[in-house]
Amino acid sequence: MTSTVHDPIEELRTTLEEQFRRHTDQLVHLTLCSQQPDRGDFDDDILEALVVSSRQVVADTAQALRRMADGSYGICERCATDIPLQRLEILPHARFCVPCQRKRTG
Repeated sequence: MTSTVHDPIEELRTTLEEQFRRHTDQLVHLTLCSQQPDRGDFDDDILEALVVSSRQVVADTAQALRRMADGSYGICERCATDIPLQRLEILPHARFCVPCQRKRTG
């Protein structure tokens, strides 16, 4: 009898890689739309906001994947404690634990 053990970090890596591909594809599409005379039927302000948002998600995701590669993924950048798995499942690119995130935005 074989059992399949799921490594939550590997599952998060898969999620991050899929997110990276999806948002990179979206960014390419939006960039092409921005070069068209009709802006791909997007309002200029909406198109710009979508591009900025996609760029941020791609950057955040790439940083999370780098942290996985260097072994610092899941460790709060402020207090160096482990970020709970539940938080990472909700926000896989989280850099801070909830208390430290609140201090940053509070």
